Amino acid sequence: MLLSLYQLKPAFQSLLRPQVTRLARRGVTANVVTTGALLGSFALGTLLAHSPGRTALFLLMPVWMFVRMGLNAIDGMLAREFGHQSALGAYLNELADVASDAALMLPFVFVSPFGWASIGTVIFLATVSEMAGALGPMVGAPRRYDGPMGKSDRAFVFGALALAVGLLGGLPGWAFWLMPLIGFALLVNIINRVRNGVHAAHSSATGADAPHSTPTHSDAAQS
Repeated sequence: MLLSLYQLKPAFQSLLRPQVTRLARRGVTANVVTTGALLGSFALGTLLAHSPGRTALFLLMPVWMFVRMGLNAIDGMLAREFGHQSALGAYLNELADVASDAALMLPFVFVSPFGWASIGTVIFLATVSEMAGALGPMVGAPRRYDGPMGKSDRAFVFGALALAVGLLGGLPGWAFWLMPLIGFALLVNIINRVRNGVHAAHSSATGADAPHSTPTHSDAAQS
């Protein structure tokens, strides 16, 4: 069972479909959209990391998290529905997501009561989580998106934290315990993705060796 905001994605995609159609007609490719989301995340992460004292700037993050969610949906729809699938796109999509997550979480290192240990651990576990999901096709299973604390959930949580920092000028001391809770949820996430991926691979084997497939942008961009 998926315990994630990812379950809401089909409805979100339906709202975006007219815009996606227009982008495709103008020649915008899935890889261009993926790259734009990556560059935007790096730009915002760099700005916040270099200006942690200017807490009002953190109000930009919830806005960007929503925009990035839309861009992630758009690149997947371009790949699946308009023939933009490619092996390069699959790599770009997975790697860009991990790099963007890290870039957007890193500024919280400089926000009290967090620090390098707590934020670094969450970034590490989030990376392992996405690796566990992306390895599904290697064993003959679909790409895994199991929750809790999948990409959409992390975007919501860190967007809410950024909103609080921007509005309040900081976070209360008890917020320190949020990172251990997020880390625990990510551990559960990793276990769920590995366990359900193995189960799906065994189920699809049907008495023979599970097929090894190479994911395309279409597969990867669904996250």
